[in-house]
Amino acid sequence: MTPSLFDTSSLLALVRYYLPFDKGDVIKGILKKCFEDGEMIILDKIMDECKFIAKGIILKELDFIDSKSGLIIKTNELIPSTKFFNHLDNSFCNKDIVKLKGLTPAEFDLAKRTFLKGADANLLLYAEKIKGSKPLIVTEETKTNNDGKFFKKIPENCFALSHQYCDLPSLLRDHLKLNVDYSN
Repeated sequence: MTPSLFDTSSLLALVRYYLPFDKGDVIKGILKKCFEDGEMIILDKIMDECKFIAKGIILKELDFIDSKSGLIIKTNELIPSTKFFNHLDNSFCNKDIVKLKGLTPAEFDLAKRTFLKGADANLLLYAEKIKGSKPLIVTEETKTNNDGKFFKKIPENCFALSHQYCDLPSLLRDHLKLNVDYSN
């Protein structure tokens, strides 16, 4: 299976909208095995974000992923390539927002450094690191840039880097072959 890298938004969707209906922890058990087998990957930057969302609900519900489990990938040694920096300046950047807000070059440089320290950039950097295994980034973000941020959302950046992405329902249905239709 292609390794799947999880964004915080998909983990939140999982614990809010799927696990409450997961009778007998079937989905949770499958995901636990996938994480343990390295088929699903969670980065330390994502786990850091999870601590502050909805009173830590993600960490509580996915208790098999903790700092002692060895399942969390550290990102402190990820170094952007020149190509990545070029994408950061050109493809990833919401140039209209930067222009609208009148950022000086020094302010834009600070925004880039802040972005590079964040979870989204580290998802992309890790995907670049394991590009040969054709990683799949799982996110609930859409291509629509409606948040006024200086850098585009994950799907747009995946497109620029030629990485695959999908949302959680697609992962469960198409990649894990789970029937997630709870309407019956």
